[in-house]
Amino acid sequence: MDTVLIESLGVDTVIGVYDWERRITQRLEIDLELATDIRPAAQADDISLTLDYGAISTRIGDFASSHEFALVETFADRLATLLCEAFSLPWLRLTVRKPGAVAAAASVGVRIERGNRRSPGG
Repeated sequence: MDTVLIESLGVDTVIGVYDWERRITQRLEIDLELATDIRPAAQADDISLTLDYGAISTRIGDFASSHEFALVETFADRLATLLCEAFSLPWLRLTVRKPGAVAAAASVGVRIERGNRRSPGG
């Protein structure tokens, strides 16, 4: 199984548990690893045969701008479900970081995996 990467994708969203956080947008940084077989796309040199990271990035931005959550965990879980369903992903690893949430850390966040990375014949 091959992996398509999207790293350090920045999105703005309403996220946080404090009242002041509910009144502003904050930046989240997202890393994605998406399992797929790139061989058909590579052989045909055809984007329609692979995961279109432009389309995926747009979908993530739309999700972030249209949802509000208290927890980064909820954001990550719901986004993972959306991506798996919308793009028929057998497996993904999603990291969501919230820079500046803890003064002594560059960022805090969560990393989750959904699905099964192994594929028949892969």
